[in-house]
Amino acid sequence: MRIDKFINAVNLTKRRAVAQDMIKHDAVKLNGTVAKASKQVKIGDVIEFVYLESTEKYEVLQIPTTKSIPKSKTDEYVKALS
Repeated sequence: MRIDKFINAVNLTKRRAVAQDMIKHDAVKLNGTVAKASKQVKIGDVIEFVYLESTEKYEVLQIPTTKSIPKSKTDEYVKALS
C-alpha cells in the first residue's frame, strides 16, 4: 500500500490530502529516508513525522485491506515508538 494511503487509512492524518502535503514538504520519513507518496509500506517499516519542534515514530504492524479502519483499531496497525 502507498504510504499516503496507509497514513490516511490507519488514521494518522484526517485526510489523504494532508498526508500528501506532509510528504510533499519532506515531513514524512520511511525507514529514515524522506518518503515519496508512491513509496510502498511493508510490515516492520518505521514511519516518522517530523514537526517543527518534535518527531513522532510509528512501526507498521499490519497493512489494512480496506480503505479505512475504525479509530479504535489503529493500535492493531501501528505502534507508537516515540
